[in-house]
Amino acid sequence: MAAGSAPGWALGVLGVVYLFLKLDFISCSQEIYGAMNGNVTFYVSKFQPSTEIIWKKEKNKVVEWDTQSGLEAFQSFKDRVYLDIGSGNLTITRLTKSDEGLYELESPGVRNKSEFHLKVIAPPPSPSTFCSLSDDGNITLTCEIMEAGYDIDGNLLQYSWECPPTVQCHRGLSPSEAYVLKKSDLSQNVQCIVSNPLFRTSASISLSTCVPEDNTRHRYVLFAILPAVICGLLFLKCFLGRRRQLNLGA
Repeated sequence: MAAGSAPGWALGVLGVVYLFLKLDFISCSQEIYGAMNGNVTFYVSKFQPSTEIIWKKEKNKVVEWDTQSGLEAFQSFKDRVYLDIGSGNLTITRLTKSDEGLYELESPGVRNKSEFHLKVIAPPPSPSTFCSLSDDGNITLTCEIMEAGYDIDGNLLQYSWECPPTVQCHRGLSPSEAYVLKKSDLSQNVQCIVSNPLFRTSASISLSTCVPEDNTRHRYVLFAILPAVICGLLFLKCFLGRRRQLNLGA
């Protein structure tokens, strides 16, 4: 009995899967990123021209169109939205942080349920770079955004490091850290890159500023100049002494 029911059970599962694949109204909300003060467009798939189109944000109307009343935008979206009645696509201009949220299209012409989760992001400011020297002589690099008031979303910001071939870089304890081996070419620069889904900024740091200054060259220069200075002083002393003798003889 159990063995005989297995094929029937498998066919039933396949039938359910096929039915779900054929249903057009099943969909997931799309994650959409828009630039602060920029524009964003929600593109609708499988849209059929209809007599009514309504876009909502968190169940509140954004814009509505029908063949009887025409187009009407609501609340803060007035003069900031464009609705393509042929495709159902919605464009929002001059984006602000308050525009973030879940948007949904309601229309008889929608075959797939169209939901868009909008995230409005700004370009990250240029990061600041710091370095420190460890006891073993290796260099630890840190990259941070120091600008007050910047809305940092840790899930969106990404850190990376670009090092020349002669510099041995390794990832640190966190993505914003890296360390450089002491046997690397410390005359080079290392670049920290901070990015989000829409923007990228960077800052560089010279590895030579991370280690104590080598005074050996200065000592060689001093040793070369010192004899010349001594000879000049002796010559000046002899010259002044001879001139004094001449003056006394006169």
